[in-house]
Amino acid sequence: MILDVFKKKKKVKEAKEVKEVIKEKPPEVEIEKKPKLKPKIPEIAYRILKAPQITEKATALAGKNQYVFKVWPRANKTEIKKAIENLYGVDVVSVKIIKVPSKRRRLGRISGWRKGYKKAIVKIREGQKIEVLPR
Repeated sequence: MILDVFKKKKKVKEAKEVKEVIKEKPPEVEIEKKPKLKPKIPEIAYRILKAPQITEKATALAGKNQYVFKVWPRANKTEIKKAIENLYGVDVVSVKIIKVPSKRRRLGRISGWRKGYKKAIVKIREGQKIEVLPR
């Protein structure tokens, strides 16, 4: 009976030693984190800007340093401004956005819808130019 008490104490000591071994931290291994790849700025610009709009009114506005572009429907003014500044290398003064709604069209008996779109009128600094159509 007396011997059993001593045996239990030994087991407790062994358990404490095991806990101490477990508490020791394994050597830290350095894991290299890969930087997230952001798309290049021109790629973003081509996603936001669909096409320049070339109409009589748009060419008249080009004389006043204002250019018209069809843009991605979810794009906002700051995204459009950054895209044009990075793509064309000009300073944008202001951006106005117009949402053109879809319209019902008919061709004989067949009726359908013309798609709506979003366009942006971009004003650039005096003396700068965007070459929309090569001459």
